[in-house]
Amino acid sequence: MKSSRLLHSPLLIYAVMGALDRSVDPCHDFYNFACGGWVKNNPLPEGKSRWGPFSNLWEHNMLVMKHLLENTTMKGLSKAEEKAQRYYQACMNEAKIEELGAKPLQELINQIGGWALTGPWDKDNFQEVLRIVSANYRTSPFFTVFVSTDSKNSNSNIIQVDQSSLGLPSRDYYLNKTANEKYLTAYLNFLMELGAMMEEIVDFETTLANITVPQEERRDEELIYHKMEAKDLTTLAPAVDWMPYLTEVFAPVPLNESEPVVVYAKEYLQKVSDLITKTNKSLLNNYMIMKVVRKMVSILDQRFQDAEQRFLEVMYGTKKSCTPRWKLCVSDTDSALGFALGAMFVKATFAEDSKAIAEDMVAEIKWAFEDSLKYVSWMDSDTKKAAKEKADAIYNMVGYPEFIMNATKLDKVFNDFEVVSDLYFQNVMQYYNFSARVTADQLRKTPNRNQWSMTPPTVNAYYNPTKNEMVLPAGILQAPFYSRSWPKALNFGGIGVVMGHELTHAFDDQGREYDKDGNLRPWWKNSSVEAFKKQTQCMVEQYGNYSINKEPLNGRHTLGENIADNGGLKAAYKAYVNWIKKNGEEATLPALGMTNHQLFFVGFAQVWCSVRTPESSHEGVITDPHSPSRFRVIGTISNSHEFSKHFGCKANAPMNPKHKCELW
Repeated sequence: MKSSRLLHSPLLIYAVMGALDRSVDPCHDFYNFACGGWVKNNPLPEGKSRWGPFSNLWEHNMLVMKHLLENTTMKGLSKAEEKAQRYYQACMNEAKIEELGAKPLQELINQIGGWALTGPWDKDNFQEVLRIVSANYRTSPFFTVFVSTDSKNSNSNIIQVDQSSLGLPSRDYYLNKTANEKYLTAYLNFLMELGAMMEEIVDFETTLANITVPQEERRDEELIYHKMEAKDLTTLAPAVDWMPYLTEVFAPVPLNESEPVVVYAKEYLQKVSDLITKTNKSLLNNYMIMKVVRKMVSILDQRFQDAEQRFLEVMYGTKKSCTPRWKLCVSDTDSALGFALGAMFVKATFAEDSKAIAEDMVAEIKWAFEDSLKYVSWMDSDTKKAAKEKADAIYNMVGYPEFIMNATKLDKVFNDFEVVSDLYFQNVMQYYNFSARVTADQLRKTPNRNQWSMTPPTVNAYYNPTKNEMVLPAGILQAPFYSRSWPKALNFGGIGVVMGHELTHAFDDQGREYDKDGNLRPWWKNSSVEAFKKQTQCMVEQYGNYSINKEPLNGRHTLGENIADNGGLKAAYKAYVNWIKKNGEEATLPALGMTNHQLFFVGFAQVWCSVRTPESSHEGVITDPHSPSRFRVIGTISNSHEFSKHFGCKANAPMNPKHKCELW
């Protein structure tokens, strides 16, 4: 028996025990068994629409960042880190923000050419306004244009065009009016407070929602990827002057008509072009400026923020509460200068050997996944060999991108971003300009592994198919996901499952379309593609049969995440068993009355304990590609033979159905 230091920490035992509800049979409802006590002891904090270990850890990380940003006597900061502090200070300078009131917004509207709602405007400047709001203010009224890796040529970046998002979180809010009436009313009231003729804007947005393609119909990237030249956009969507538009959005990069472009929403673009042609000019102007105003709300004075707060209270069911200003400012600094702030965060909190420990753990999870591949009966041997090569080639990025620890490199990244310590609105405008230049700059560069799409303090992780890499930021490599003093059962059940989840994304219904070099191409034999579709249909039906507040989940929309959840749990458990083989059993935690194998599953479930308002649950069902927490637990463990074995579940118990969905 092996025991490690602090293994019997009373706090840890208390936390695990306190979250359990022993009155529930684990084979009947494992989520309530593992989380019932936690749910009872954790009412929703005021002002939150959801709460759980993820949000709790993020609050902790935010406090750390607050102290770092407010400690202006810190020695040896890089220029970029000082900019982060100044950006935060300007955001916290509420007196200055109140003094300026709506003036910065009014000046901005005048610069754009006026707003049809509030005063004189130029009736013939639709194209110009569209260019300005897209290029200078990063808004996407009718479609979104960005630079990203070319899915079919992962060594180069390319301009991409897609449908834009709407004012509400999803098209469903507009299309199912009776079920969503209270949200639409709150949205309308909010927009009216911003001073717009809003009935017609909501009607216009409803028309946009009608032509927007639902997410579950966009999962097969091979079907929605359309490569063309910039000049072809004019034929596809003639309502927009594309060349002047692209030239302004990607200035100063020179473009010509043969510039390659990938369009992900071909039919949508045709329809949106028709809609623009048919809609009167004052409404188009109202809509574009409203998108800018809406984006500016959170950086203006208190009146604007109060209006938004009232809307969000209805939208997400939060109880009236005032989010402390510092939280908004930390969050915004993380968005604008997250890698500078991330450098401060990593130096303050991230133990150097955590990186090596996490990398070793990823290697163990990867071994487990690859070993399981041998036993996948539905896949032919050639595809299996290629799948193993892809898993081998997955690149792990742990903790933080290297450049942030080098002050010279970090300063160079933010060199063109001017930040003053008292004008918050101006800083945000500078940020929009800066990020537009950074985006344009990417166009002629090769995709780079050091460019993360999450900042180091983030409590999350992701898999990027075009780089075939998984990223685990420092923010999540802490308790309750991981602690060096904890039993391995909890670490494998916590961060181990997260690692397995991201790894499995390489082989979910979207990730599997990319080869080991990150290129979208058919690399599976047809027989295995068909078998995969058949196997995954089982999960589509399984999760489609779950419902929350009588609202059924969308098994197709959540398929990728459900595949990753199931594969992640299986790989992490297998890696844990393999660890025991090499190192021997650990001592069990006293007072819990649990084997370490049971503790593994309990640890996994307790990461997902959560409480949520009905409104937030409704929004999740409509928009979130992840299943609600409860089903992330019971959906996966009811497909696990090992779970039922270790908890002694009888055949056909609710958590041990006879028919299990198995993929990886």
